[in-house]
Amino acid sequence: DWCSMIYSRLMLARNLLMNDGVIFISIDDGEVENLRKICDEVLGVSNFVACLVYDKNRKNDAKYFSVGHEYMLVYFKSAQYIYEHRIIFREAKEGVEEVKSEFQRLRELYNDDWDAVNDGLKKLYASWPKDDARKSLARFTKVDEYGPYRDDGNISWPGGGGPRYDVIHPVTGKPCKVPSRGWVYPNIERMQEEIRRGRVVFGKDHTVTPKIRTNLFEQNTEVMRSVQFSYAQTATQQFNKLFDGKRIFENPKNTADIKKLLAYITSDEADGIILDFFSGSATTAHAVMQLNAEDGGHRKFIMVQLPEPCDEASEAYKAGYKNICEIGKERIRRAGDKIQSEHPDAKLDTGFRVFRVDESNMEDVYYHPEELTQTMLGGMVSNIKPDRTDLDLLYACLLDWGVEINLSHTQEVIDGCTVHNVDNGALCACFDERVPLSVIDYMAKQQPLRAVFRDSSFAADAVSYTHLTLP
Repeated sequence: DWCSMIYSRLMLARNLLMNDGVIFISIDDGEVENLRKICDEVLGVSNFVACLVYDKNRKNDAKYFSVGHEYMLVYFKSAQYIYEHRIIFREAKEGVEEVKSEFQRLRELYNDDWDAVNDGLKKLYASWPKDDARKSLARFTKVDEYGPYRDDGNISWPGGGGPRYDVIHPVTGKPCKVPSRGWVYPNIERMQEEIRRGRVVFGKDHTVTPKIRTNLFEQNTEVMRSVQFSYAQTATQQFNKLFDGKRIFENPKNTADIKKLLAYITSDEADGIILDFFSGSATTAHAVMQLNAEDGGHRKFIMVQLPEPCDEASEAYKAGYKNICEIGKERIRRAGDKIQSEHPDAKLDTGFRVFRVDESNMEDVYYHPEELTQTMLGGMVSNIKPDRTDLDLLYACLLDWGVEINLSHTQEVIDGCTVHNVDNGALCACFDERVPLSVIDYMAKQQPLRAVFRDSSFAADAVSYTHLTLP
């Protein structure tokens, strides 16, 4: 059952992804093997990117091993497209901004005494825990006016068979020792350019192979590690705090984890659409808004969730939430308010609309023509189901015409009739019965691209014949 369920959703996801799209799927030990096979079939083996591991927390109640990790499979929509367009993903090295701030402080304090500055930075490095991701920055053991740097980089061609040419030592005037795998730079011109930029460090004489210098503040990004540390308890605490300390939702995803992934794959454009098929408590929406507030992005989110009922004995039900969707909506509202209060100057849109998938607005026809009687026809004047509202009809029209459903929408009451205006004239609609001439004139003056009415809207034939031609 699970395989059938996930298969159909992956097929849909593949069709919805753009050519440079990426899909992330969280899974535990129970189904990771099946999921990998299904993804290979639906998305393609060549589009597999990585299997991330999230180390969460120890489970002391386990019988044999504490399995405290989860997996996240990552696939491209089209690896070929990614490679052809040279799209790469990078994230900022953790701690670089902190080091940069401390470097500036120490430089001013010690008036460019680089030994003293270096000693101060080493104290900062030593203050970090051993398993801290920032600890890797301690490898930048030297300092000058360009900041911390290391000069032990390998200058040889990866895998061997690289180019070989003479590189003259600046002191001895003789060719330097060529690495066994050849130079990493393809030709002497590129090598000379790197030397002029100060990125090649020579040894004491020509018998020592040069090294590559790496400046921390110039190369402050890196590829994301496949193993991530994420503590479930922290995620739960943060979620409960948002809901006034109540345990409304069990095991919410960590907002920081999702935000990190989104920043990683959308860092260059800071936009795009993020779709979550299993939104749960709407952690993804929270992460999108948080990231937009921090980097000024304009990412949009779509959350999809079945309205699974909450257990009547649960804290959620007692707090008034009848299903998971209600929790997600409230989480977006509260998270939006919190983020806006923390970033008052950010141009942030935390608004959202909620849609429910349903059957057509049109009446179902069950009768063959020969089965209809004159009496039955009298009850079939309206082709719209009686329980449908103006908004049901409006957004069905937007979907039919390919108009984005997140566009601005205003409404005015004219002579007792409600007129809807989408995107300042992209579409005008009135679904009232017996629409008078005054409403038709009002809509015509808006000069909409499209005008929509019910089939039975007009008060008289004269209204429909003389006033439907819009300027």
